[in-house]
Amino acid sequence: MKLLSVNLGRPKSVPYTDQPDGVTGIDKRPVVGPVRVAAPGPKGVGASGVAGDAVCHTRHHGGDDQAVYAMAREDLDDWERELGRPLANGMFGENLTTAGLDVSGALIGERWRIGSGVVLEITSGRIPCSTFQAHVGEERWVKRFTAKGAPGAYLRVIEPGEIRAGDPIEVVHRPGHGVTVALQFRAVTTQRALLPRLLAAGEALHPEALAAARKYAEEQEKQEEQGA
Repeated sequence: MKLLSVNLGRPKSVPYTDQPDGVTGIDKRPVVGPVRVAAPGPKGVGASGVAGDAVCHTRHHGGDDQAVYAMAREDLDDWERELGRPLANGMFGENLTTAGLDVSGALIGERWRIGSGVVLEITSGRIPCSTFQAHVGEERWVKRFTAKGAPGAYLRVIEPGEIRAGDPIEVVHRPGHGVTVALQFRAVTTQRALLPRLLAAGEALHPEALAAARKYAEEQEKQEEQGA
């Protein structure tokens, strides 16, 4: 398992983003050399955890629990075959393009060591948006990406440091709860009945997903009590 590339995006004016200022950092490209990774701060204040990477709108992006976004090269290859066109590393807006690692099959709370020192922890899957759809340039992309169920993963920074293309990736902690990124993604998108299952991941889960799971479970409990 290794890191194929570290991808950074610069602020770029585009005609397709739904943001009022028309600026996005989704167009990420591989870079050469070491890149610093550190916790950026709370959502709404902190941006990307990868130095030099632009997060232009911190209301929905960035922050400690979405500090880094990873996508498996194998998933990009699968999309290449389906779309019939090449997809470069970083095309999906990911900071890290990996090889030999089932990113969407990783567990919430799973920890990866990249290189000699950086440790990252899985928090959730990536939810597609209209900006992503326009960037990729495929019709019905949000629905297609969601249906595929391989969203890649957001990670928080546990131990900061430098990473670079070619670094080995080692899974140093794998929880026993069975809540994968793919399961979490389905629960918050197309199969909300799965939300209570996310509670097993506890505080490792992205806070917004954890709150949604708790709310759903409480509502179900109330309905059961009223029906008793």
